[in-house]
Amino acid sequence: MSLNRKIVVIATGGTIAGAAASPTDHTAYVAGQLDISQLAAAVPGLTQAAGALQLEQLAQLDSKDMDAATLACLAQRVAELLDDDAVQGVVITHGTDTLEETAYFLHALLAPAKPVVLTCAMRPATALSADGPQNLLDAVTVARHPGAKGVLAVCAGAVHGPLDVYKAHPYRLDAFSSGDAGPLAWVEAGGLRVLRPWPEGQGQRQVLASLCRPWPKVAIVTSHAEATAWMVPALVAAGAQGLVVAATGNGTVHTSLEKALLQAQQAGLQVRRASRCAQGLVVEGASDALPLFAAYPGLSPVKARLALVLELMGLASVALG
Repeated sequence: MSLNRKIVVIATGGTIAGAAASPTDHTAYVAGQLDISQLAAAVPGLTQAAGALQLEQLAQLDSKDMDAATLACLAQRVAELLDDDAVQGVVITHGTDTLEETAYFLHALLAPAKPVVLTCAMRPATALSADGPQNLLDAVTVARHPGAKGVLAVCAGAVHGPLDVYKAHPYRLDAFSSGDAGPLAWVEAGGLRVLRPWPEGQGQRQVLASLCRPWPKVAIVTSHAEATAWMVPALVAAGAQGLVVAATGNGTVHTSLEKALLQAQQAGLQVRRASRCAQGLVVEGASDALPLFAAYPGLSPVKARLALVLELMGLASVALG
């Protein structure tokens, strides 16, 4: 693979671009304050690791506020870059709060044969020991690795896949986990130790035009002790077209909530199950005991919500990735 092919870094904001009043403050900061040129300038050796480097600022937001318009623009821009023979890989700087959702979304739509690497930080750029520069350098290293492909997430030296990755800790530097599966690879001494195959998928770039129309309204409801039914008709009345129930354990739902969801489903609402458990799959029982609500095996509630959005948009063939 020619070393003159470029790596494109797309910035969307997040803690990696955040700023605080004090270098010792790791929590009271404002996300999305530094632009991508400032982030890149703070990383010694980035140009050497990346070779040809192109920097783009697509958004500047706290990822807790990620919206459909930004996701659509990001997917469209990444698709354009994937089709460019001069591009070897894409790196996306992103906030940690919804990184796992964006990773799944891009995987389900694009399933790229080139690496698309999301990276982040748990401390703002102004912190005394900011982790963003190393994460960005690691992400470029992954994007440059021969044979790397698919949507990936890089944080604290670990390389995660889009189906398994989730944020497991609110402030620790190694905040992300891949649960049972474990990381795909580790970045070590400027190289990569690959443990598992790169992500595969059934992405269809031709569907990207569909993202420009209004997205279906899909919400998440949670089953828990004393769960009641009141939120289901309220969400239906507010225009919900689909609901994902974050179920307990192996996909079980409180009786009261289950009854309301079943009534909504019988009236035409699409309902899907996912487990509140961070690890494992929802394992179906005997074939003669069919579940009331279909599940997306292995997807967390937030990823299942995006899967249902894609399904309702007529993109069922790519919803599971």
